[in-house]
Amino acid sequence: MALRTLVSSGKTLGRFSRFQQQIRGLQTFTLPDLAYDYGALEPVISGEIMQLHHQKHHQTYITNYNKALEQLDDAIAKGDASTAVKLQSAIKFNGGGHVNHSIFWKNLAPTSEGGGEAPHGSLGWAIDQHFGSMEKLIAKMNAEGAAVQGSGWVWLAVDKELKRLVVETTANQDPLVTKGATLVPLLGIDVWEHAYYLQYKNVRPDYLKNIWKVINWKYASQVYEKECP
Repeated sequence: MALRTLVSSGKTLGRFSRFQQQIRGLQTFTLPDLAYDYGALEPVISGEIMQLHHQKHHQTYITNYNKALEQLDDAIAKGDASTAVKLQSAIKFNGGGHVNHSIFWKNLAPTSEGGGEAPHGSLGWAIDQHFGSMEKLIAKMNAEGAAVQGSGWVWLAVDKELKRLVVETTANQDPLVTKGATLVPLLGIDVWEHAYYLQYKNVRPDYLKNIWKVINWKYASQVYEKECP
């Protein structure tokens, strides 16, 4: 299919965004590469959605984040406290968009590379202990994700302090840390319309039902074992 040929550059697109240079010593952020081609998650997520989501939406968050950080640096240099305060919402929204999407891409994998395979080891055991079963966890995350009003995210996280798995939701592009400093995201599912509208006709429950077929539990397990050895 011609589309798949056009959008099969997911592994390399990020490299072409790295024209950004450091401004006045500030760290600038660039679009991360995907570990798979845009069409590799089909039929669960279409290549067209992946291309738009990565190339357009995530890149826009990065562009606006860098711009807001530059403006903040200028405001601080000028002692302009009012402007510095006003910029905080843009930094939170766009910075959160970059953080969240960078996790989301790692949470996905083609079925040929293990996508959808249930976790074993310590994470699999913890899911059974804290939620009863994988099926009950999925049902809980799907229900809470579908119930998010407007746009946002549903997360599986580990509370490092309590060493317990929890399910949380965040609004808009708020990163999980806004719900608690001890929470570490293992798995985040984007429930913004841009993640599914072209393919699932804005029927969020259908998208949530199918996305588990390409969830990268191997990555989630690695994070969990690092945080809860």
